[in-house]
Amino acid sequence: MTSNRTTHNARLGRWGEEVARRHLLRAGMTLLDQNWRGPSGEVDLVLRDGAEVVVCEVKTRTSSLRGTPHEAVDETKAARLRLLAAEWVQAHPEAGADPGAVRVDLVAVLRPRGAAPRLEHVRGIC
Repeated sequence: MTSNRTTHNARLGRWGEEVARRHLLRAGMTLLDQNWRGPSGEVDLVLRDGAEVVVCEVKTRTSSLRGTPHEAVDETKAARLRLLAAEWVQAHPEAGADPGAVRVDLVAVLRPRGAAPRLEHVRGIC
């Protein structure tokens, strides 16, 4: 059985991904894929930024009490994101991307209760 907390976190995550997606599209990127599952896990967003393919991790929080969204991407998570980027490129040769040239970004979304959400796009986190 799914707990209320799990359901809340899943809804919050989906909301954050949508906020991030809209922000990146307004910034001129093109969406190539969303919630792509590969052998090593899931990629939130895959976009094209000019000539670059960007694998984007979205982290959404309601507060920083348990750490910031940035802190959620540790070395283990960064290594998995690099691996997923290579897997995505291999699975999508039509994208014409070099696996070593894919950029990994983070969009950190903070949605505190009673305040406007804040979003930060960090390019090239790993």
